[in-house]
Amino acid sequence: MSSLLHITNGDSFTERLHTLKLKGEVITWREMLCEGKTLTNVGSESFWKTRFEFLNKNYKVSKKWFIEKTLKEYRSLCNHKQQDHIVLWFEYDLFCQVNMLAVISWLKSHRKYAEISLVCSGKEDESEHLYSLNELNDEQLKTLYQNRKVLTQDDIEYADYVWQLYCSDNPMRLENLSDFKNYQFHYLDDAIKSHLHRFPSIKNGLNAMENNILQLSIDKKPTTKKELLGTILKNQGLLGFGDSQYERAITRLKPLFSSFNPVRVTKKGKEILESKTSYYSCLRDNDVYLGGALKYNFLYNHSTDKILKL
Repeated sequence: MSSLLHITNGDSFTERLHTLKLKGEVITWREMLCEGKTLTNVGSESFWKTRFEFLNKNYKVSKKWFIEKTLKEYRSLCNHKQQDHIVLWFEYDLFCQVNMLAVISWLKSHRKYAEISLVCSGKEDESEHLYSLNELNDEQLKTLYQNRKVLTQDDIEYADYVWQLYCSDNPMRLENLSDFKNYQFHYLDDAIKSHLHRFPSIKNGLNAMENNILQLSIDKKPTTKKELLGTILKNQGLLGFGDSQYERAITRLKPLFSSFNPVRVTKKGKEILESKTSYYSCLRDNDVYLGGALKYNFLYNHSTDKILKL
């Protein structure tokens, strides 16, 4: 008699999954590994220490909260040793895809005997819209579940390989991923491209997300900071970030705004957006990591779609 474990991408979908009354137990993966330094050895003491330091410094996450929310759930995952079928529920965006890679890397080491399958939402109809799991109705979710993809050993090895590259100190190694057959991860290639666009642009020192924040501020003319946040969340492409991540990004860019009520970009902000000047030296910080790489040690060259090492 096989037993089943579901690993979900977050609390809101865990609640939703319970309402579907599928067999098996549910564990929530509570992390945001798309931000801050990551180490390859998922679940190790050094891994969690590195993650806590980042979350504590940048998001004021307390030790108590981290233990209660993240580590307790991780320990629960460690204790679920008997299930021989594990179903992963993730989405198309960068936030989810990076977490998915880390979970598969952990399963590769710690659950060699289990059959791992993937439910991943994204393109669900003829429209251009990419859907999160929570945007789908119960029937659509059940259909996705019925059609879940069982990962082969090659798929698992590939996901682990991409995770190792993501955690390496040189993002240039991720550039050639599209040369590989993409296995069963249909959204991974585009998510990794979005990741590479997070390095500062050679044109003006801002990355794609930061340029997007300024551009939306000018184009959409939001009247409040809250409206600006809502606009960014609706127009963020494949990042899949939440309010708190954008709050942090806006704080970094604060000198380029003359007002948030209504939202106004300064003359210098507009010049940076037009690539007349660079903001690189003002943003440079030797403690900002994207995966295993220092963000400001690299530049993204849009004309060649390549990363340059400084």
